[in-house]
Amino acid sequence: MNVVENFRIAIRGISANKLRSGLTVLGLLIGVGAVIILVAVGKGSSTAVQNRIKSLGTNTITVINRGRFGGRSTTGTQSRRVTLTIADVKALSDKSAAPDVLTVSPVASSSVTATYNGATYSVTVTGTTPSYLDATDYRVQAGRAITDADVTNRSRVVVLGQDAVANLFTAGVNPIGQRVQFGNATFSVVGVLAGKGSNGIQNQDAVAIAPYTAVQDQLTGGSTFTQLVVQGASASKLTAAQAEISTILASRNDTTAAALPFSILNQGSLLQTSQSNNRTFTVLLGAVAAISLLVGGIGVMNIMLVTVTERTREIGIRKAIGAPKSAILIQFLVEAVLLSLIGGVVGVVVGLLGSQFRIDGVQPVVVPSSILLAFAVAVVVGVFFGLYPANRAASLRPIDALRYE
Repeated sequence: MNVVENFRIAIRGISANKLRSGLTVLGLLIGVGAVIILVAVGKGSSTAVQNRIKSLGTNTITVINRGRFGGRSTTGTQSRRVTLTIADVKALSDKSAAPDVLTVSPVASSSVTATYNGATYSVTVTGTTPSYLDATDYRVQAGRAITDADVTNRSRVVVLGQDAVANLFTAGVNPIGQRVQFGNATFSVVGVLAGKGSNGIQNQDAVAIAPYTAVQDQLTGGSTFTQLVVQGASASKLTAAQAEISTILASRNDTTAAALPFSILNQGSLLQTSQSNNRTFTVLLGAVAAISLLVGGIGVMNIMLVTVTERTREIGIRKAIGAPKSAILIQFLVEAVLLSLIGGVVGVVVGLLGSQFRIDGVQPVVVPSSILLAFAVAVVVGVFFGLYPANRAASLRPIDALRYE
């Protein structure tokens, strides 16, 4: 019996019990579709988290003051309050001491209400230097960025984020050159930033970036910073740059790197940890979906066992007229594999369609390897779970099969 004849008999057997065959195919397509969709959700979640981390800046390390008024440095039994100052910025910018540091941007920030012609909007005013925009991946869409001259002259100029502009100015009004009130201080708008969206913690478009000297004069007071944004020379040098930062700050504050009163966040480490966690999450999702494939395989075995029972007399007749055991085995195995193929193909289509929709706020990203894996597993499931019923049919004695009622 040739392959075409085997497929013809298999199709006839499947179509003879359409409802039962349809339910078996349904079990398999749910399993295949679930694998593709859940792996896509895991990949989409991973991509979203990585994009949020990357939106914090390009190759950055953030040094954060642990307290509003500074942390405490302990040497022996002595304890004193320490803060981040412009002297720290200069020390970290020294290429001989920190060759892997590209730029250091101080940050003096304050959350205030911005006002323009009666319109108000809550923004985070970030006092910093021009290097901050490149380090944090901000781009100026209109106007200009703040300059070193603005910092030196303590100029009250500001660059606004997209949401700040949308909420303060009516349509058709050019914000460049307008004067906006931040608390009790007035700043002139010199630029508008391109949109960045949210990083999961902060709305990066509800910002106002100004020279740190003007922000300290008008809003925060004092001469200290809440954090320093340090840009590494490259992604591969972030770890070395972090070590240099720790050494310099520890030396300046008469303490050890382990006892520094600052939090040092390495973007590269955050990204690696995120990738590792999301890989585990994706594998777990795939494993859960694979259980559906297992259930579908059991369904294939069930239907094939029922089919063998129903066609016992047919098997007996075929064996009585000379059909070899291998022909009976292949006949029922082809039927099981065909059910799996149909379920696999339809499952792939369902999985691809389902991955086009946002799921719980996550846009799934289809992983091509998951399609091949799910389809291959579906076929293997058909062979594995179809082999026992097929072998059982092929092993029937003709005399017993012919006497079966």
